Amino acid sequence: MVDLDSLRPMKAVTGTLPGDETGWAFEIKWDGVRVLSGIEADRVRLRSSNGNDITGRYPELQALADALEDHAVVLDGEVVAFDEEGRPSFGLLQQRMHLANAKEVRMRAETVPITYVVFDLLHLDGNDVMPLPYLDRRRLLTELVPDDGCWTVPAHRVGDGQELLDAVRARGLEGIVAKKVDSPYLPSKRSSSWVKVKVRLRQEFVIGGWQPGEGGRQGQLGSLLVGVYENGALRYCGKVGTGFTMRELARLGQILAPLEMDALPFEPPPPPPIARVARWVRPELVAEVEFGEWTSEGILRHPSYLGLRDDKAPTDVVREG
Repeated sequence: MVDLDSLRPMKAVTGTLPGDETGWAFEIKWDGVRVLSGIEADRVRLRSSNGNDITGRYPELQALADALEDHAVVLDGEVVAFDEEGRPSFGLLQQRMHLANAKEVRMRAETVPITYVVFDLLHLDGNDVMPLPYLDRRRLLTELVPDDGCWTVPAHRVGDGQELLDAVRARGLEGIVAKKVDSPYLPSKRSSSWVKVKVRLRQEFVIGGWQPGEGGRQGQLGSLLVGVYENGALRYCGKVGTGFTMRELARLGQILAPLEMDALPFEPPPPPPIARVARWVRPELVAEVEFGEWTSEGILRHPSYLGLRDDKAPTDVVREG
């Protein structure tokens, strides 16, 4: 079996639909967390996109070993929690993705079920299939993995990308991914052979500080100060003050408190009115943020907090679009 601990997933660039769709396939972009899985004999191992062992978080996926019988495989996909209308919900998934206690995991699995959406095959019975074209890997994957309540191989289409994008927009989903039909799988690489086409703008940001709240939030966190890495420095991108529940505000306050420091993490610093009242923290936390657009100065318009992520290293967080 391949060394799953050192394997990292292939990544897509952010862009628009290809002008000529010849030679491109299209899939829905799933709003979850990326997970590589290694299945061999009666053992299933799960790794996040930054290599963390997350096997214990999703015990229901252990049944994949029986479903795949005697095959030894490495799969790539997204763990997703669906809401009552059948749409992926990153907010729901937050209730599963940070748990470590086995008893809590079992209890939460009953109220927040997950689905492993498998969209690529990397190794099969000792053979490295990553050099194969996308369509060949997809064919093997569809033949190999049977659909179940806890996992599925989603549909893909060759051509008709605009039609799929329109359908995704109508459903209020995040977007689609365009993939060249002859593209190999390039682990750890961000390749233009895969293109994310987003309906809603969202990405990860590093938390570098926070501002105290006012009015109804007095004595609590008011907004997060976030940024992305650019040429080795954390560049300030704005403050995020909406999207929090009261419970999440309290949780963030507990998480941020031990990370406080005197040194300014952003370069250059935020505007003086913000910097004067800011509390700086070590830039170790990554938050998912949805927003309206980027300003010409590289600041977020109308950002809204979606949740924390622990599947991406802060230094890997860059501006995507």
